[in-house]
Formats: sequence, C-alpha cells, structure tokens
Amino acid sequence: MEWETVIGLEIHAQLATQSKIFSAAATAFGAEQNRQACAVDLALPGVLPVVNREVLAMAVRFALVTDAEIGRHSVFARKNYFYPDLPKGYQISQMNHPIVGTGSVEIVLGDGQRKTIGITRAHLEEDAGKSVHDEYSDFTAIDLNRAGTPLLEIVSEPDMRSAQEAVTYAKRVHSLVRYIGICDGNMQEGSFRCDANVSIRLKGDEKLGTRAEIKNVNSFRFLERAIEFEVERQREILESGGEVVQETRLYDADRDETRSMRSKEDANDYRYFPDPDLLPVEIDDAFIDAQRASLPELPEVKTARYISELGLADKDAITLAADKSTADYFESLIGAHAMPAKLSANWMLGELFARLNRDQLDIDDSPVDATAFAGLIARIEDNTVSGKTAKQVLDGMWDGKGSADDVIKAEGLQQITDTSAIEAMIDEVIAANPSQVAEYRAGKEKLLGFFVGAVMKASAGKANPGQLNQILKNKLSG
Repeated sequence: MEWETVIGLEIHAQLATQSKIFSAAATAFGAEQNRQACAVDLALPGVLPVVNREVLAMAVRFALVTDAEIGRHSVFARKNYFYPDLPKGYQISQMNHPIVGTGSVEIVLGDGQRKTIGITRAHLEEDAGKSVHDEYSDFTAIDLNRAGTPLLEIVSEPDMRSAQEAVTYAKRVHSLVRYIGICDGNMQEGSFRCDANVSIRLKGDEKLGTRAEIKNVNSFRFLERAIEFEVERQREILESGGEVVQETRLYDADRDETRSMRSKEDANDYRYFPDPDLLPVEIDDAFIDAQRASLPELPEVKTARYISELGLADKDAITLAADKSTADYFESLIGAHAMPAKLSANWMLGELFARLNRDQLDIDDSPVDATAFAGLIARIEDNTVSGKTAKQVLDGMWDGKGSADDVIKAEGLQQITDTSAIEAMIDEVIAANPSQVAEYRAGKEKLLGFFVGAVMKASAGKANPGQLNQILKNKLSG
C-alpha cells in the first residue's frame, strides 16, 4: 500500500509585549511563581479584561507579511473548559471572527522547489497557567505567571506532505515572527510551540484520514521525529486492519514516541460564545497603514539585496538572510565595522558556523561577537594572518583569550610578509633539494607543492602564501 501523509500545524507564537493581553501584569520569563499574576489573571470577582492594543498591532503585522486577510471586525470569545491552571474556567480566544484570515507562506524545499502553504487563520488568545507535577510528591502545584500571556495561534491548511516540509514551514514562520518583532522565538522558554495534526491516506484518495494532534512540541528536531513516529504508528494500525482514533497525543522525547493524552475535542465541545466583557475590535485603514510602515526588510528582499549589491552567491545570501540574528550579525560586520562582504560571509558560514554547530550554540550566544569577529576579518584582509593561521586565532578568541590582536601577539602568529625573509627561506629550501629542482625544471610542475610545504614548514606556517608562491615560482623557473 502506498500512503500519503497529510500534516497541518497550529503554531502558538507568544507575542513580545511587556504586559499581558487583558491585564497590566508583566510577561517576563523566569519570575518567581505567581509573582506576575494580577487580579485579572487570577479571575477574582468583579475584574474586567481590557485588550492590550499592541497585540492587535502585532497580529496585523503578521497578516501583512503573509498576504492574509485582516479581520477589520474581530470578536473575542470564551472557550469553555475546566482545568486547574485556568482560573476562570474558560479561555478568552477567538472563534468565528479572528483578527487574521486566510493567507499563505512560501517555503523552499531541500531540492530547491518552492511550495505555498496556506494559512487558514491566526487568532489572538490568552495562555493558561502552568501545572507543576514534579515539585511535590502528593499534589500538583499551579503557577499562574503565564496566565494571560498573549498568544497568536497560527493555523495552517493541511498542505504539508512530510515531516521535512512541516519543519521547513515551522522554521519559515519562526523566521517571520522574529523578523517583524512580534515574538522572540525562544522555543526552550515556550515562546514558540507547535501542535501537529497528522493523518495518512491512500495515495490518490481525496478524503482526509482520521488525524491525531501532537501537542506542544518545542523544538524543530522533536517536531520532525514526532511526526515521523506518528505516521509509522498510523500506518501499522491501518495495515493491520485497525482504525486510527481521533485523539490528542504527547511526544515523549526520551522514548522517541507519541502517546495518548485524551480524546480529541471538537469546537462544539468548548461551547464557544462571544465574551460579553469585551467589545468587538474595529480596525481602520490608518491602523493598518501604521503597521505596514513599521515593517522591516524581510528575508526575501534582504536575500535579493545581498545577491545584487554585495555579489554573494544565492545559497550564501539565503542562509545569511533566513535568520534575523544571523542577518543582524552579518550586517554589523559589513556595516558598522565596514568589513568586505564576501570575505565576511565566507568566514561566518564556514568557521563561525562550524564552531556554533559543534558547541550547539545560537549566534546570539556566540563567544565571539560581531565586533570581535570584525577584528579577525580585518587581520585576514590586511594579511597580518593567513587563512590557516586565522583559524588558530579564532580558536583562541573562542576560548576567551582576548581579541584577534591579543591572540596574534600572545601566540606569535603574525604572518611573515618581509620579501627578503621569504626569499632567504626559499633559497635554503632550493639549495637543500637540487634533484627536485631539476625535476621541476624538466617539467614536473606538481613538485611546486613540495617546495611550498617545505618553505611553510621552515616559516612555522607564517609565510604569506601569495608572496611565497610568486617568489618560489620565479626562483624555480630560473
């Protein structure tokens, strides 16, 4: 049997406001339990919610960058369910009239093909609190700091056909919300979480299969593994004659498996109705125009500029522009520090990224910031160090030994550019290897590498490669 995977994602992006969606309580991460929960968040009698204007602005900015419909008349609704970390007994969300309607996001797949993923809607809602199950042995603790934190739930169409496509789409949305400044994208802190709706059907079948929803996946790697496990689980069930049950599942990263949490609710289970404490939101042209004017240069535009103005290769430009922090780092190098674009790009994508990947660090956490890295690029550019030696210098900087100049001075790594000194070393090597010189002059030009290596050894790797090659060729040619 040939099966087709069908995936839709619900992405919860925590909006980067200083206060909550319906109260003035702070949203900073890591505060002491229940210190950032006010009377509104605690649902004390007599309190009323007031909409934070900034969450509306952020939702409109998202609509603009995804070519989505903007709900000029949007309504907040009560989503009724009972859980200990939901003090009101309902969550304020949006149902029939969301602030963002249908839109789309284009992704670039591994083979270079482009695919458009539809967005069904994106609606505003408040986050619930947090149940802490491992603090005490005999009861569960509740932390309501997170209650009322503003979320934009971005619901895709079921347009993805593999775990890889789903991850690519999630990364694209992650990049967009960070670029436009509405979410910090910190998955470890829960600022960007994914729910994956996964089903399979026989190839050619138009009817969707029964789906399982995998809740609150907080890394791209786990998202891919969770989907792949779920697809295989459903395939085994169907091929053995069973039926897939609609349910909510949790991904267990330690066991690399999904497991059942509860049966999947439908919208009518939540008994949605308009919240009587909140007026409908009316958005006018002036508000939309103000958000449009605030948008930054987006990745596609930035990529095109890197290619046309800076002369970067397409692949390099795409990589540098895809992530906001990477783009900011690169632009600091070539802007504030006036470093050459191609050289900066090569060293960032090569040596800097290699060390970040090795140490599993984001570029924001790099031990070598853009200012320090510019110091290294400058020494490569002015031939103070060779490319090979520059790697040693970067290692020293990475280990906290100081600036590029500090490491070069402390470890004696400055490149030899004195022509007479290089000539003297070449003369010694030539004099010591008369038979190889004769072979070279007889046409065995591959021996040039032998002489280069010998001179570099004599110079402890410090001879300027360009000068060395030119002088050596001249002397060997007689």
